[in-house]
Amino acid sequence: MKIADIAEILDAEVLVGENMLDHVIETACGADLMSDVLAFAKERAALLTGLLNPQVIRTADMMDSRCIVFVRGKEPDEAMLELARDREIAILTTKYCMFSSCGRLYGAGLIPTKEKKE
Repeated sequence: MKIADIAEILDAEVLVGENMLDHVIETACGADLMSDVLAFAKERAALLTGLLNPQVIRTADMMDSRCIVFVRGKEPDEAMLELARDREIAILTTKYCMFSSCGRLYGAGLIPTKEKKE
């Protein structure tokens, strides 16, 4: 699934990464605990979170995630957006809660990271 598809499914606003909308995302991970992301996320996963701090961007970068979706209408500050630009990570924001966002993506065919076949 492309980042553009994720944005459409979640009625999301693209804050950073308009040039990355054709990047392919293979799985998704919804978490506010970055330790869970490090433990369970796979490469090329979209990270869905409500946590607003720079560690989210750094964690996504470590996991080779090219897309972060902030749920519940949360919007990162300019410092976080600049860090995402530097790391080439698309940033989206959606009004949907984590549960609904994950459900919408799952219903559209994006699989959770734990179900991805190796």
